[in-house]
Amino acid sequence: MQEAVTITVGTVIGVGLFTIGSQIVGNMGSMVVLATFVAMLISIYPAWLYGEMGAALPFAGGTYKYAQLGLSHSAGVLAGWNFIASLVAVTSGEALAFAFYFKTLFRAMGIELPLDDAVLAMIPIAVFIGTNIYGTKFTGRLQNAFIYFFWSIAFIWALTMLPNIQMPHYVVLPAGLSDMSSWSFIGMVALIWWCFAGFETCCALGEEIRFPEINIPRALKLAPFIVFIVNAIFQWFLVGITPADSLPALASADAPYAEAMEAAGILGLPLVMLALGISVGGDFSTLNSSIAVPPRYLYAMAREGSMPKIFSKLHPKYGTPWVAILFLGVLSLILVKYPITFVASVSLFADLFYYIIGIAAAWGLRHRLPDLKRPFKAPMVEIGVPVSIIIYFIMMTQLDQDAIVSGIIWCVAGIVVYWFCRRQNSGIEEVRLETLIADTPEPTAEEKLAMDKDYRFWKRVTATFFILSLLIYAVPVFF
Repeated sequence: MQEAVTITVGTVIGVGLFTIGSQIVGNMGSMVVLATFVAMLISIYPAWLYGEMGAALPFAGGTYKYAQLGLSHSAGVLAGWNFIASLVAVTSGEALAFAFYFKTLFRAMGIELPLDDAVLAMIPIAVFIGTNIYGTKFTGRLQNAFIYFFWSIAFIWALTMLPNIQMPHYVVLPAGLSDMSSWSFIGMVALIWWCFAGFETCCALGEEIRFPEINIPRALKLAPFIVFIVNAIFQWFLVGITPADSLPALASADAPYAEAMEAAGILGLPLVMLALGISVGGDFSTLNSSIAVPPRYLYAMAREGSMPKIFSKLHPKYGTPWVAILFLGVLSLILVKYPITFVASVSLFADLFYYIIGIAAAWGLRHRLPDLKRPFKAPMVEIGVPVSIIIYFIMMTQLDQDAIVSGIIWCVAGIVVYWFCRRQNSGIEEVRLETLIADTPEPTAEEKLAMDKDYRFWKRVTATFFILSLLIYAVPVFF
């Protein structure tokens, strides 16, 4: 189960937390924890649905296959198409975040880099395109190094920040907060929810997780709470170090944490550590994975005949889908020319659309395959599924209009390409259940006891830190 949890958290913690998610602090102050809490609540039930699908179809390849089985082949392609769009946008957003914090790193050392943000953002994208063509073994090693580096630096940075925390900051709220409408709050929740998108990542890697029928549902029960904890604690530090008169400026800051530290006069080594940890650790780990995963989806769809066959070409030496990697990499390079808020909205639209299809697929699988073995079943599907779809659709309506239009155009383009390829490849067969599942070994009694013990440990730790992450906001209010 540990692998399922770390895969999810490693994927989710990235550009949202350190850019768009942090900008909400400028609008809401310490009340950002309320928006983050709501974002967690609306992630819990969908996580259960993915826990059900991941346990029943641990070899199905995520929403792409769930939708094919539960809804239709075209719905599966549309889900995969939006998944690709989301991570292409995440790649661009992460690269821009890298540029912002990398410049801060040099500024903290008294050096002003004479490079445009977009140009600087293109450099790591180009580098990771190359490393991904080289092969997954190398990129996997890089990923481990980036993640360990980030969390090591983050822990040290947090310790250095504790003496700079100002408790009165938690009770001083932005002036405009009292005038915030319900719809504006929903928009804030939607942007914070972007920090939760990806909570189902372990489902796509089900065949690499030991005893997925048990461990995937357990991991997905914990995932929304763990993501909440990480976001709430980092947001708490941001509120605590930001001077009250500088708080509103965070709403439009490119690098909120760096700008908050500069406004508080926290310079030198702490600022260097922050910028180094985020740019080289957090940003690089997300860039590495966000460039690696989408081409595999595009390759799989092309191999099945749902996308142009050229994307199914493998590198003659490294065996990687190099055409798909290059094509999606170029799209990411183009997107870095746009503001990060627009890039985030494009990704968020694709995420929400993708999850709506996934949520509907869970309902479709219940009706189409009622006899499918389900080691875990989400309760009250007849209520939970439509309510979740409505909530996610409402969040979509609060996004930037240009992002919505761009998202719709992307969806239409995907369907047109799919149907064209379908006509050209008339031999495409509908996905069959027997090709997606296989017998998995049952754990021995000793293994089951060990997994139960491990799960109890994770539950206790998660519950402890969840309560702690709420108390650190509540204590200043009462004391």
